[in-house]
Amino acid sequence: MKAFIFDLDGVIVFTDKFHYQAWKKMADNMGIYFDETINNRLRGVSRAESLEIILEKYDGTLSDEKKAELMEEKNNTYRELLKTMDPEDVTDAVRNTLKKLREAGYKLAIGSSSKNAKFILERVGLLDAFDAISDGTNITRSKPDPEVFVKAGELLGIEASKCVVVEDAYAGIDAAKAAGMEAVGIGDASGYDKADYKIQTLEELPGIVENLSESCKIEDSQN
Repeated sequence: MKAFIFDLDGVIVFTDKFHYQAWKKMADNMGIYFDETINNRLRGVSRAESLEIILEKYDGTLSDEKKAELMEEKNNTYRELLKTMDPEDVTDAVRNTLKKLREAGYKLAIGSSSKNAKFILERVGLLDAFDAISDGTNITRSKPDPEVFVKAGELLGIEASKCVVVEDAYAGIDAAKAAGMEAVGIGDASGYDKADYKIQTLEELPGIVENLSESCKIEDSQN
């Protein structure tokens, strides 16, 4: 294995509360019922797909122009909330894990559907921690489509079979497997049977690395 590709929200940082608050404000303005249960369905999917899920509770039809306006409204609120983030919003466990992996010679990338990935990484002081960023600005299909991870591998210049994805969403695990990559489930995804490895915190990741290395050695000796 030569590279690790991380989902951003829910793995490196936690901005779920900001997404919820921004979508909630937009929904309330439109008189649309929205709660945390619905919000959980939005994890790992694009902004446009998230809006469509919210609009399931809307009694009416909206034009594409109005939908674009609503997405922009949500994003403006979200970005204002993101401005409150700073380096303290990243745990020592996350920073230490990224440092250990880089020191071990692994390439690191972000694979996120968010169009705000770089902005978030700048706010928390992690933009330089990654060799490549594949996000909503350079993909056209969101997870579970594998495009975001395939693009990350291409940006790193490393073939899919040598990449490991770390994800907290089922859709992200599905995307990683569809891309031909190993998948590590964390958070909600730690209970997903399609994940190759399951961890509770990023601090466990170096141990996964050791297991992967041993597996590769065994395969090489058998070939």
